[in-house]
Amino acid sequence: MMRVLLSLVLACLVWAMPAFAQNGPLRIEITEGVIEPLPFAAPDFVSDNAAGAEMGRKIAEVVAADLAGTGLFREIQPDAFISRVTSFSSPVQYADWKAINAQALITGAVTVDSGGKLVVRFRLFDVFAGQELGDGLQLVGTQDGWRRIAHKVADQVYSRITGEAPYFDSRVVFVAESGPKDQRSKRLAIMDYDGANVSYLTDSASIVLAPRFSPDGKRVLYTSYESGFPRIYVMNVGSVQQRVLESQDGQMSFAPRFGPDGQAVVYSVSRGGNTDLYRMDIDSGASTRLTNAPSIETAPSFSPDGDQIVFESDRSGTPQLYIMPASGGEAQRISFGQGRYGTPVWSPRGDLIAFTKQSKGRFHIGVMRTDGSEERLLTASFLDEGPTWSPNGRVIMFTRETQGAQGSASLYSVDITGRNLRQVPTKTGASDPSWSPLQE
Repeated sequence: MMRVLLSLVLACLVWAMPAFAQNGPLRIEITEGVIEPLPFAAPDFVSDNAAGAEMGRKIAEVVAADLAGTGLFREIQPDAFISRVTSFSSPVQYADWKAINAQALITGAVTVDSGGKLVVRFRLFDVFAGQELGDGLQLVGTQDGWRRIAHKVADQVYSRITGEAPYFDSRVVFVAESGPKDQRSKRLAIMDYDGANVSYLTDSASIVLAPRFSPDGKRVLYTSYESGFPRIYVMNVGSVQQRVLESQDGQMSFAPRFGPDGQAVVYSVSRGGNTDLYRMDIDSGASTRLTNAPSIETAPSFSPDGDQIVFESDRSGTPQLYIMPASGGEAQRISFGQGRYGTPVWSPRGDLIAFTKQSKGRFHIGVMRTDGSEERLLTASFLDEGPTWSPNGRVIMFTRETQGAQGSASLYSVDITGRNLRQVPTKTGASDPSWSPLQE
């Protein structure tokens, strides 16, 4: 898969997160309370020719969609504009933007250089303070990579105003589904975080499950029935070359996940009716057994520092969440609410664990502290499962399936406060998402 080469010339301010005030610097404090979306204007990026003007319009649209999609920002539509941006270097008419209550203004310019490269410049203004936020940003890439450049611009706007790390310039690997519910075809697919630029990594000849990105976003682990038996494969996303990880005949291996160093893989092995956790060095294939119990241990996930593993086990009689050292050893139970817990995933920030919970006939996506405290359920439906974290730990994507013979699976996202539940657009049914880190 072709990577879009971007070179960045960037000087930006890193803001703290005090509450937004119209008389002070433009900032948003993200809390669990109700947040009034911040109004912003994103005029079409200017250009010196018709082809560039069309590109400037599309880039501005993606930037606006990224920001509005967070639920923290509200786009002011162009038909409300008083001022028109006709030059990247022209002074900003702050009074005109104040008159339509724009609190942030994003302007940009698009050119194509002599080598055919797309050059995009952007500036962000605090309208009420009457000043620019940080220095300008220039990005250079291929013309086909204009959407990545737009995501980069939106990432900078988001970070400068919220103080949070960005997440728009990222991808999601997932299982694309088609066909009737009892005979679904499944294949690995990859897309931008917002559902655009879908491409397929496998065909539908074999069932595939649970793809998981490596920490650098260049490889994917997944389970496949290609051999007629569930085995773990690793694929290079760029070349789409794959290989099976070592396993013994007669053993089912599944639920793999990379460690933060990209070298270790933790996964489940089912043998003789028992399921335990193993750890493998992905290059040598050397494996170590981490658990040895008559219960079912599965769905392991490393902590960001690689020192611990959270996993699902029914050793207490029902599926619950446990944490143990990454080398194995005594495990501590952390889930104690009513219901069944599974598919835990450690936040990239290290402070929360996302999970699936089944209780009173409903499924939920929830989060809790790493000691099990402050459990909070973010969703509820017939079937919600399989959370994955955005690179900045702010948003969770998951699978939602509708009931009945015609039921289908779709991808949804939700903020960790439980706000802004949104369906992620996909061309087919979709399940088992895994969010990549920010792209290089």
